[in-house]
Amino acid sequence: MITIWITRHVQALLGSLGRLVRNPLSTLLTMLVIGLALSLPLGLKLFVSNAQVATGGFADAVDMSVFFKPGVSLDKVQQLARSARQRSGVASANVITSDEALVEFRKYSGFGDALKALPDNPLPHVLHVTPTADGSSPAALDALQRYFTAWPEVDLVQSDADWVLRFNAILVLLERVLLITAILLGIGVAAVIGNTIRLEIQGRRAEIEVTKLVGGSNAFVRRPFLYTGVLYGLTGGLFAWGISAGARAALADPVSRLSGLYGSHFALAGPDPHDVGVLLLGAAVLGWLGAFISTARHLWRIQPRV
Repeated sequence: MITIWITRHVQALLGSLGRLVRNPLSTLLTMLVIGLALSLPLGLKLFVSNAQVATGGFADAVDMSVFFKPGVSLDKVQQLARSARQRSGVASANVITSDEALVEFRKYSGFGDALKALPDNPLPHVLHVTPTADGSSPAALDALQRYFTAWPEVDLVQSDADWVLRFNAILVLLERVLLITAILLGIGVAAVIGNTIRLEIQGRRAEIEVTKLVGGSNAFVRRPFLYTGVLYGLTGGLFAWGISAGARAALADPVSRLSGLYGSHFALAGPDPHDVGVLLLGAAVLGWLGAFISTARHLWRIQPRV
């Protein structure tokens, strides 16, 4: 029984494949439309993932500078730094002494000669704090900033995370847009495949009537159409993969030059095996779903005429 079942499915698959090959132009156009539709959410997914990689996941870009009041001793600053390191959500807390800050300021500010005229070092001790990846959310950063501000020895807490949080919010928005786009285009792909199957059912009406007349069940008649839908979806997914690969190849060199201007070695990444697997599986499911809905709607209307 299993051998017969497998043989029937193989025959249905080969028959569906043969019918697609016998109509190369219409098959190619349909698959190209499906590939273009699927390439849009895939391209948006790649944009979001590459943007996340380019920013280093945000954790390294988020930091705080805690400026102490003049007159606070270095020993006290070191003590507070040790307390900060023990707090959850803090990856590192490094002390920059006023002398070290003065050396850096003289080196990069261009006011080295003017600073020599000052009787004392006007710069305070600074605590440079880097939060952990788990502590880089807006709520966690706000709580951390309030924690340092509450210290009586602290004069100012400056956060460099605002632009990162804005960019992170944009990426979250794009992820939501990606989900909505994938759902809408997925429905569109299923509709395109369903309409294509409907036309094929109408074109094979006489064949279906004869099959039902000799005892063919609806499941038997439906099987090759389902395989046709899966083939449409799967091949459309391969087209989408090829389109994304071509777009990556076209953009790789300009992106590399742009990142080099910013001193980065970032390289544009294409879809990984997981993305490709999800794409092909989703495309095949959409093809099967579109074909199933179409056959469920139209096959029952075709009855053998005695």
